[in-house]
Amino acid sequence: MLRFSDLPVPLKDSAAPDVGLLHDPDEEEAKDRQFVTALARGLEVLRAFTPHTPLLGNRELAASTGLPKPTISRLTHTLTRLGYLKYSERLGKYQLGTGVLSLGYAALSSMNARQMARPLMQEMADQVNAMVSLGTRDRLSMVYVEHCRSNSAVTVRLDVGSRIPLATTAMGRALLAALPELEQQVMMERIARQDPDQWPRLRAGIEQALEEYRTHGFTLSVGEWTSDVNAVGVALIPPDGGQILAFNCGGPSSQLSRERLMGELGPRLVDLVRDVKAGLPRR
Repeated sequence: MLRFSDLPVPLKDSAAPDVGLLHDPDEEEAKDRQFVTALARGLEVLRAFTPHTPLLGNRELAASTGLPKPTISRLTHTLTRLGYLKYSERLGKYQLGTGVLSLGYAALSSMNARQMARPLMQEMADQVNAMVSLGTRDRLSMVYVEHCRSNSAVTVRLDVGSRIPLATTAMGRALLAALPELEQQVMMERIARQDPDQWPRLRAGIEQALEEYRTHGFTLSVGEWTSDVNAVGVALIPPDGGQILAFNCGGPSSQLSRERLMGELGPRLVDLVRDVKAGLPRR
């Protein structure tokens, strides 16, 4: 069995933009003639917009993506013509357009697990006075595709579309635990390359989480993502062979002790995921 301690600590490339790709588009094209570099670059422009940076100009997009400013100008012009970006004359900046929203809605609507899980998630959230979420992997992050909270819960500011790290969260670690060994190794190598300085600490936390998953069926993150947030995570491997998803149940550490995670919330989340999986279509 692979141990992540066997992976070398990589050298940090401070010059490379942190976009989460294993290779840049030009490298991909050199190896794969089917790879469309222009399309990849356009998608990188769209990815640069986040809840924290909803308005960006061409100069900021060039800095964020590492692409030349003339290339950015052509890409933003094209994306605006297609409705994926909207330009503000007053601010001189772009924001995501309704074309992106329609794509996102189509993706969410096609997730059978999300529709099946929501009532069960809300029931659990109400009963345990915590938050229950469902997410899918995007590079080295997990993206929430469903999020339920109780009316009385002290909440963390997260909702559908929120991104959390793969390496330090219960949801992300649960997904890692469910991956086949080869895919797991590839993901760990990416995490190591992204943050080599923190890799020894991240590796230790993930190895512990994988052992907890083998033993208990769920992972823990106790103050490792954010010091005042604790959570448990369980993966869902769809019976039809679709994309692996992951659930978490979490909240403020003042309310969710490690003992409560282990004794109550972890087992309940395992049961929830089992019930969701039983209702999903098979191949």
